[in-house]
Amino acid sequence: MPPFPHVRRSLEKIQPLADVIVVSGTPDEALKREWQEHDIAKYAAVIAGQEMGTKARHLSYVAKGKYEKNHILMIGDAPGDMEAAGANDALFYPINPGDEIESWKRFCNEAFGKFISGEYAGEYEEKLIKKFDSYLPELPPWQQSNA
Repeated sequence: MPPFPHVRRSLEKIQPLADVIVVSGTPDEALKREWQEHDIAKYAAVIAGQEMGTKARHLSYVAKGKYEKNHILMIGDAPGDMEAAGANDALFYPINPGDEIESWKRFCNEAFGKFISGEYAGEYEEKLIKKFDSYLPELPPWQQSNA
């Protein structure tokens, strides 16, 4: 499956100004193959799949002690991504489930600029996380049928 619209443009904006790493629970081989097939691997300094550990550990390996607080932004679509960011004192940009295209468009046109200018942390991030939380069900799908 190709990347969502605005992903490539986002990566093109990020790469000259910040380091890009991919952290994923996807197997390493599949992850690297997909990024290469869609010609976006060239934007990432590191592509780390599940064999390299948890997302929180990935961030710790590449970022702890290298960047100041509020100079790391994790983009993710799951609560576990937000937790990994929090475990590393990183900011979090949510990709809202079911609204991925709009989320990437906002990142590309607005959020990344706020991150680079130092205006992301605080009220702006909190607003995005609150909206992200509204997209998440209270119970996982496998428990909803039993409720």
